[in-house]
Amino acid sequence: MSAVLAPKSSVSPAEWALRVQLAGAYRVAHELGWSELIYTHISARVPGPEHHFLINPYGLRFDEVTASSLVKVTSDGEPVGPQEYSANRAGFIIHSAIHMAREDAQCVWHMHTLAGMAVSAQEEGLLPVHMYSHNFWQRISYHDFEGPSMRLDERARLVKSFGTKNQALMLRNHGLLTVGRTIPEAFIRFWRLNRSCEIQLAAQAAKLKLPSPQVCEASYQMGEEFLTDQADLGQLEFDPILRKLDDSYKN
Repeated sequence: MSAVLAPKSSVSPAEWALRVQLAGAYRVAHELGWSELIYTHISARVPGPEHHFLINPYGLRFDEVTASSLVKVTSDGEPVGPQEYSANRAGFIIHSAIHMAREDAQCVWHMHTLAGMAVSAQEEGLLPVHMYSHNFWQRISYHDFEGPSMRLDERARLVKSFGTKNQALMLRNHGLLTVGRTIPEAFIRFWRLNRSCEIQLAAQAAKLKLPSPQVCEASYQMGEEFLTDQADLGQLEFDPILRKLDDSYKN
């Protein structure tokens, strides 16, 4: 399929830069094995006063997404202007709820990874098994499963479940979601959350030894210091993966 939807000359420099980075994020997700056919999304808010967002075109693989093929939608998932592709409107219900409720949710990263889906089905949810999971110690929200999020009235309950402070949400029996003020910030939160789930599943093969609550809290604080020690949150981790990729996503 041909995808020349938003030529560079037709959008602001700020929007084009965001498009390039978001298209890169889809390629990063594909590189890390997080893609799920054509499902799941990474969305980002377009700079400006309008509540407009960028999301992947429904029907393209993550490794096909480019800056120009990204779809611009309203908070209800409706297209902004004529566009060759459309978004998965049902899939945007989760994203729109979080974007509209949280000013810090400039990027919403939601994936159906194997480990994330598996832990989301466990009664106790995320356990403090490893230092990565301590990054979410008492700072992860949970939303009970209502089906595949296709009803608009679920948005209010999603917002209530997520709350106003946490950057990670586990959708029970569904998957994982993180938010960020930037795309790299949402990325590193998601990487750590998904990695925590992978480690938890592996560790559950034997009897678990969990640190004390005091140590978990201290580990959280040190983990936050580590993430922001030398650059903006997630930037040092995000950029090296981008460097592995070809530049086709920038088109």
